[in-house]
Amino acid sequence: MIIETDRLILRPWSEDDAESLYKYASDPAVGPIAGWPVHTSVDNSRDIIKFVLSADETYAVCLKEDNVAIGSIGLIPPAQSHTAAAEGEIEIGYWIGVPFWGQGLIPEAVRALQKHAFLDLGCSAMWCGYYEGNDKSKRVQEKCGFKYHHTEKDKPCELMGDSRTEHFTYLTKEQWENL
Repeated sequence: MIIETDRLILRPWSEDDAESLYKYASDPAVGPIAGWPVHTSVDNSRDIIKFVLSADETYAVCLKEDNVAIGSIGLIPPAQSHTAAAEGEIEIGYWIGVPFWGQGLIPEAVRALQKHAFLDLGCSAMWCGYYEGNDKSKRVQEKCGFKYHHTEKDKPCELMGDSRTEHFTYLTKEQWENL
């Protein structure tokens, strides 16, 4: 599936995206604060595309002008959620390369996936989380209507080999309809 917004194309990842993925995911300002290690090579990024980003409802975030992947956004089903998402609920996760921070691109992408989740997939609510200190992610969630729900302390962050405090926000379909 391909989803378009005013400035973006959200499309499935392709192994051809490995170089652009590596370009942005190798920056230490991006992955570690989101809970994943920096990419170490184009081949590493290609493997991530094959084994992680190929999941259903996971999209490359691309500018319409060139369709080059500059970030990622995806919907995470309850069985894989970072928190206690119930059946019919979904979690959303996202990141974007540093050169694109502060331009409102991720909130634009999040709003598109909110619409997709609530209208096309029939979800009743959406979860989103951010690790302590990731104020940019917190701000995206606030802009997109999510409300603070709870905090989980000493939560294992398996990909980084540490424990963190994670804050969770929540948005029901009804709340989204009234934004």
